[in-house]
Amino acid sequence: MAGFFHAEFIARGLVWPPHVSATGFMRAILLSLILLPVCAAAAAQTPPETQAPSPPPAAPSNASPPTLDTVLVAGEQPGPGLWKVTRRDSDHVLWILGTQAPLPKTLSWRSDEVEKIIAQSQEVLTDAQADVKIGFFRTMFLLPAALSAKKNADGATLKQVLPPDLYARWLPLKERYLGKDDGVERLRPILAANELYSKAIGKSGMTNKNALWPVIEKIAKQHRVSIREIEVEIPVDNARQAIDDFKSTAGQLDIDCLATTIQRLETDLGAMRARANAWAIGDLEKLKSLPYPDQRSVCLNALAANANLREKLADARKRLQTEWIEAAEAALWDNPSTFAVLPISELVNADGRLATMRKKGYVVEEPQ
Repeated sequence: MAGFFHAEFIARGLVWPPHVSATGFMRAILLSLILLPVCAAAAAQTPPETQAPSPPPAAPSNASPPTLDTVLVAGEQPGPGLWKVTRRDSDHVLWILGTQAPLPKTLSWRSDEVEKIIAQSQEVLTDAQADVKIGFFRTMFLLPAALSAKKNADGATLKQVLPPDLYARWLPLKERYLGKDDGVERLRPILAANELYSKAIGKSGMTNKNALWPVIEKIAKQHRVSIREIEVEIPVDNARQAIDDFKSTAGQLDIDCLATTIQRLETDLGAMRARANAWAIGDLEKLKSLPYPDQRSVCLNALAANANLREKLADARKRLQTEWIEAAEAALWDNPSTFAVLPISELVNADGRLATMRKKGYVVEEPQ
């Protein structure tokens, strides 16, 4: 889905999409509810299990949906320059484009520099992605349980689950961004948070869709440069147990996730737009200077409240990072030139994957 889980949640409603297979539907549910949040956590400075839960933010006085003053850039923009990683004993180079979400909907990315680099490269690396495998018959058997995991226990509504003051803050945001979607009122708070965030981004002139990758993929194919997709298969030995584990996380931390998401939409949409603009025009210093409140760590805390999910999330996060770094190192040894993409937060984070490469002895140069 185009939200902080960065996954396409095709199981949003109760109707099985006719164009999606049973297996695909079930995988989407498992990834969206249980596993894909780890992709969003890849840039976090500490693993989910070590992060202290944050209390729900207090309601601001006279809270109301924000007025947005920042005008989003439009038209063709250059985006940021490329990070350069080299081996000290070689002239082999890994070029990395930092991706940003959300970005302006009307942005047309000018890719002249990227096309030149890709054209002379031997390989393009994707970011690491998570996936699960589950059989058709198990899928059919587990669909009812997975769908029920989306809802509050006993069919409760958000009005019944949330504290009155938090529900009062939820209502104007729901009206503004979700309209008359009453189905969301029966979703778990953590899933309602994602629906709200996703729609708010869209109605604020931004998008979480990856508009960069289709351009990169097209360029690579045009120049016959191989694309290495780094996919990490997440084992789900007992899918029903995983669903039950997710259901067990309902409670205060689940509510905290929605509270923190509401707080971010009340206070940070203007800064989100400023960050989107800074990326579009390639202003790295501006991008670094802007505050970056992020509700995802609180939402991950809700999942990490279950020991089984906490272990699975930590393991998946570690594997996503490790497999990308291993692929990057192999490329630096094998290829004179390699092109890669990573979230820009990974590139400026003191504990991100680029920092890990630096600690391993590689020379890392920021764009000028």
